[in-house]
Amino acid sequence: MSNFSIAELSAAEISKLVTSKEVTAREVAEQAISRIDAHEKDIHAFNQITPDMALAAADALDEKIAGGATAVELGPLAGAPVAFKDNMNLVGTNTTCSSKMLESYQSTYTCTAVQHLLDANTLPLGKLNMDEFAFGSSTENSAFGPTKNPWNTDCVPGGSSGGSAAAVAAGMVCATLGSDTGGSIRQPGAFTGTVACKPTYGRVSRYGCVAFASSLDQIGPFTKTVEDNALILNAICGKDDMDATSVEREPEDFTAHLGDDITGMKIALPTDMLETQGLDPEIKASIYEAAEKLAAAGAEIGEISLPHAKYGLSAYYVVGPAEASSNLARFDGIRYGHRVEDAEDVLDLYMRSRAEGFGPETIRRIMIGTYALSAGYYDAYYGKAQKVRTVIKQDFDDAFKDFDIILTPTTPTTSFKFGSKTTDPYAMYLSDVFTVAVNLAGNVGLSIPVGCAKADNMPIGLQLIGDHFQEQKVFHVAHALEDIYKFHSVPANLK
Repeated sequence: MSNFSIAELSAAEISKLVTSKEVTAREVAEQAISRIDAHEKDIHAFNQITPDMALAAADALDEKIAGGATAVELGPLAGAPVAFKDNMNLVGTNTTCSSKMLESYQSTYTCTAVQHLLDANTLPLGKLNMDEFAFGSSTENSAFGPTKNPWNTDCVPGGSSGGSAAAVAAGMVCATLGSDTGGSIRQPGAFTGTVACKPTYGRVSRYGCVAFASSLDQIGPFTKTVEDNALILNAICGKDDMDATSVEREPEDFTAHLGDDITGMKIALPTDMLETQGLDPEIKASIYEAAEKLAAAGAEIGEISLPHAKYGLSAYYVVGPAEASSNLARFDGIRYGHRVEDAEDVLDLYMRSRAEGFGPETIRRIMIGTYALSAGYYDAYYGKAQKVRTVIKQDFDDAFKDFDIILTPTTPTTSFKFGSKTTDPYAMYLSDVFTVAVNLAGNVGLSIPVGCAKADNMPIGLQLIGDHFQEQKVFHVAHALEDIYKFHSVPANLK
């Protein structure tokens, strides 16, 4: 079969073609490599492309199939081309975090979530561009240049997982992994029209993913379809002895209720969040339209208040930088990372190596975090932020006593033009106003595309928020929305 297209097909569909011997895994890998060669110069989704690794995995898979391995044995992702955000270690690659500080760092071990996908017989195509150390909402903070949005290359793909989102939206691969600390999966998912999930905190091991804020970070998937997203999460979740924050739970199949009737599902609209200043009227209207469509499909729609969610952004930009300043202290030019060669003494080595190795946004967040943790200010800032975090979590806990899902915008606007917010950090931070509270509370959140805005023809994403470890419910409702809107994540000009 020579007329298949990885841009048109989902990971599940490609896997069925491979395991049924209609196409070979090598043909899939070669087509993915070809698409990356064709579009990477315009999009810049990758920091490192690994064609040899993908072809080796493809040949190994083809050998298994030739030897009689069945589709059940190989798994529902076998043969799917994938790639990973460049803060996840993979032996045989550099892990740079898109920073000069780690530009030459070679992975000595493999991230647990990445290894789970490799074990699922996927084809690894490389490492993806990001905001430096995951600090940003536009992927403009990469030391290696920005990633562009496949829907409009004058616009940002979101961040910090912009490369992960753009690679799927451009049809270069079927699925990617990103990390989400305050919206860094869901926000670029919304900007690029992809399905993007931040699982419950602790659902997926973070071992091997370079830490930003350890109490907030979570790895999750970008895909073209809800089914693919659920399949990826099936593969990567689970208890890991190398990550004390990962949670041991009975295995679940997140695809179990895809396609089931949603009659009786209780969905809440947070009226206070929908009055957020700066929310695009078209995005606000899309929330109510989606609610009406879900009601027509049998769901029960109600209204709630999340009174403390509006403080989420302020709390996040204390907690996140505070933890980041601690985590990034290890990059000192001594053990690994960028190191100046002509230092006069140890203090000069530290100061100049870090000043040269880190970019402006990273330095800004380290300084904010160090200040918030300093003597005399800890209780005034970090302590208060943690108290706000507690009441935000309580708001969600109260809401989920009566509702299954909370429906919100993912972002206040569609994707914006390059350079339009780089001189105003606060305006940039507002991109995450609807997502940060989910990380502070540790809940599951998923962004799903529901069409394009009339004003600029850029994708609109809606966010589904679920209670802790209620991914099945989130995927259930997301699949219903997908069936209603039938949105295709790859722009027509790139199919």
